Amino acid sequence: MHIRRSNERGYADHGWLRSYHTFSFANYRDPNYMGFRALRVINEDRVTPGNGFGAHPHRDMEIISYVLEGEMEHRDNMGNGEVMRPGDVQRMSAGTGVLHSEFNHSKENGLHFLQIWIEPDKRGIAPSYEQKAFPATERQGQWRLVVSQQGREGSVSVNQDVNLYAGLFDAGEQVDAPATRYAWLHVVKGTVDINGETLSTGDAAAFQPGETFSVTGKQPAEVLLFDLA
Repeated sequence: MHIRRSNERGYADHGWLRSYHTFSFANYRDPNYMGFRALRVINEDRVTPGNGFGAHPHRDMEIISYVLEGEMEHRDNMGNGEVMRPGDVQRMSAGTGVLHSEFNHSKENGLHFLQIWIEPDKRGIAPSYEQKAFPATERQGQWRLVVSQQGREGSVSVNQDVNLYAGLFDAGEQVDAPATRYAWLHVVKGTVDINGETLSTGDAAAFQPGETFSVTGKQPAEVLLFDLA
């Protein structure tokens, strides 16, 4: 198990946007953290009321958004316009090219969300979009599959051999990890015990094939787990 602490991440403060970068992104460069397998970006973003990212292009990337607090308004040139709230998972396949914008839908409250980039298994695919809600009851004390290549178990589909699980764990709740290959665990919020190590908000841990681990809540926590080929 290799631990990546929250305070080791890159950080950018643009006034309207404060962003922590788990992996190299924009002006933050760390040759030791260029990504993990097909997982390329985990950005923890906080956006002030009424602000956001104006229309900008992407291509050949699977972009997953996961809202923690507030409301995120998404629009793209495929005709999609949605408002995301906590528990929602959105996937946009940029493929041959797409323009999209992301804004804090509220004029009063802040927006806190994760933006995740995964490299696709092939380039030049047609752009597409999908969004689903996963109630807290489906994630409490267990792993809920929220993203998978085939859209299994009602999850959002993605163009890569990756499984993304989300879990909510109260103090004392313990659960073993599902079967994984290479695994990246990211603590979204709260505090958990992972094989005797304490991980808190923003911390992460990487696992090699064959490594087993369990998660025990120490303070109410939200955790994402990536299973990667």
